Amino acid sequence: MSKKVAVVLGLILSLNSGLMAQTNSRSDSKARFSAGLLMGYSSGFSVQGYALAANFAQGFPLRARLGLGYVATEPGDALAARRIFINDATNGVPEESGRTWELKLDLQYPVSLLSMERAFLYGGVRYARFTGNFKFVGGNEDFDVTSNNWGLGAGLESYFRVSPRFDMVLTAGLDYFFSSSLSGHDTSYSPEGEDRNTRNDYTYSDADAAIGQPKLDPVLMLGFAYNF
Repeated sequence: MSKKVAVVLGLILSLNSGLMAQTNSRSDSKARFSAGLLMGYSSGFSVQGYALAANFAQGFPLRARLGLGYVATEPGDALAARRIFINDATNGVPEESGRTWELKLDLQYPVSLLSMERAFLYGGVRYARFTGNFKFVGGNEDFDVTSNNWGLGAGLESYFRVSPRFDMVLTAGLDYFFSSSLSGHDTSYSPEGEDRNTRNDYTYSDADAAIGQPKLDPVLMLGFAYNF
């Protein structure tokens, strides 16, 4: 009798384990979504919002993240920008500001690193729209220099559970942007040499050195994510 009971209990436990495994498998394969907000440094003070999707395609091991960020950045050398894009006048008190809107698309791959339970290597493409504003108070000059840059980025991101719905997020990486045309007033300088209305003998190298368009930007940001 005891042997029959043992066999029955064994079958029940085996069946239960199988059901649990199937349930966990279905749970792990269910699509998951989250949204987050990050703040920190990315060539200047940066704020980024993003949306993330995991298990959105059967058997696909990577997570996808789409982010939109704003960076308050150093625009460059106001006096040099005036000489290269406007004229050689030096009157007026220079005031300057810069901003970059960034669109980022990344794929994330889980890794085991130190004691971080949920760490991911990421990499993807970047698009940045840079605007540097240069104003000469009392000098009757107020102009923008703009560029549109494509780039690539990679880094490491880790998630730390705060509650079932909220995670703290820490990300560190590096973004690289390719050279792009710089335009200001009615003048533009191109890395391919297709310049327009250039001043004196200035070249793209001169304009690139004077303007703080995105180039090689370290990224260190901290924030929170909400899990749907």
